[in-house]
Amino acid sequence: MVGLVDCDNFFCSCERVFRPDLMNVPVVVLSNNDGCVVARSREAKQLGVREGLPYYQLLEQFPSAGIVAFSSNYTLYGDISGRIMQILRQEAPDVTQYSIDEAFLHLDGMDPSKLKQWGERLCAKVLRYTGMPVSLGIAPTKTLAKVASKYAKKYPGYRKCCMIADRQQRIRALELFPVDDVWGIGRRISASLQSRGITNALGFAGLPREFVRARYHLPAEQTWRELNGENVIQLECMTVTHKKTIMTSRSFPGMITDPADLNTHVANYAARCARKLRAQQSVCAMLTVFIQSNRFREDLLQYDNSASHTFATSTATTTELVNAAGALLRTIFRPGIYYKRAGVMVSGISSAGAIQPDLFEFDPEARARQVSVSNALDRINDRMGADTVVLGAQQYRQKSADGKSVKFVNAIRRALKSPDYTTRLGTFKVG
Repeated sequence: MVGLVDCDNFFCSCERVFRPDLMNVPVVVLSNNDGCVVARSREAKQLGVREGLPYYQLLEQFPSAGIVAFSSNYTLYGDISGRIMQILRQEAPDVTQYSIDEAFLHLDGMDPSKLKQWGERLCAKVLRYTGMPVSLGIAPTKTLAKVASKYAKKYPGYRKCCMIADRQQRIRALELFPVDDVWGIGRRISASLQSRGITNALGFAGLPREFVRARYHLPAEQTWRELNGENVIQLECMTVTHKKTIMTSRSFPGMITDPADLNTHVANYAARCARKLRAQQSVCAMLTVFIQSNRFREDLLQYDNSASHTFATSTATTTELVNAAGALLRTIFRPGIYYKRAGVMVSGISSAGAIQPDLFEFDPEARARQVSVSNALDRINDRMGADTVVLGAQQYRQKSADGKSVKFVNAIRRALKSPDYTTRLGTFKVG
């Protein structure tokens, strides 16, 4: 059997852990620079707040609804997530974290007749120890466990744990489950199925396997097999995903005209891309930088441009990516423009263990030094906190309250950010 633990409205629930006064109050969490709604509590959803709604429209459309908005606080969310995962690892035989708020539990060896009660106790323990409500679905496959977790979250009678244990329960669960909510069925496949009159998961599971594979290919066939009780998606295959492109992009808190300030943002974006490449043990062959003016300000001159650089030898070192990004920015920067957004994208991604060096330009000693510097940065920042050590090009001129340059994570607008309750002792005042 497999379990799927899913935190209920994770970001909003994190904000409520240290704010019990917000229980049953509509809560939303905003994107970077407080741009739009990225998370909603159950109460906010019931009011009709949609995901992606710009914050200014939220204020206009719900002026007296009592909605409490927060800026994203990923330090808090990440720490609470880590605490939840620690509890799961103590209680379950094997745990694979799938996202910041989800984890699969490998339950082989446990007594099937006692799993439901065990699951209820586990959810109660997580709530008691962390203040976070979680739901648990237990089933023979990962996809069915996802289905069960949705029922556990929606219906209080399950006591936060729903178990699909036999064929009759599976058929009933799939009959009531919308096909477009099935894990692994995207919009395109969902639209195709609904055009054929298939609106629930049971209808999809009842299609001939040969038709599913021919029409929707292997991933959809795996979902079909899972819905029919065959465990085919391997947990270990979900721990590492190698992206074909990686992009870091943000809108600025205000508009920027100074090329030095713009370069600092772009340098940090490139450094983030380099770190993500190394995390998945990859290198890139191409780097692209783009900059944009404020398209909502029709009274200002509009500008949108990009440029790309191809590396003679694929790389993932911070120095090479930051230097290339800075050089590209200088070629496309145009004075007199009020810039609102920039980004860096790396592509042509391949394994770091299969680099084909350029015959004439590759310097193995220089590359070895750059790799050593990048690895040292990773170790220091992993141990001491993000951006403890950065390249000079990444340092912001903006100063924090203690007179030090602000870090990348704080160089965006977060006017509604909650305190870092779990990681800063100064958050709490005694006496």
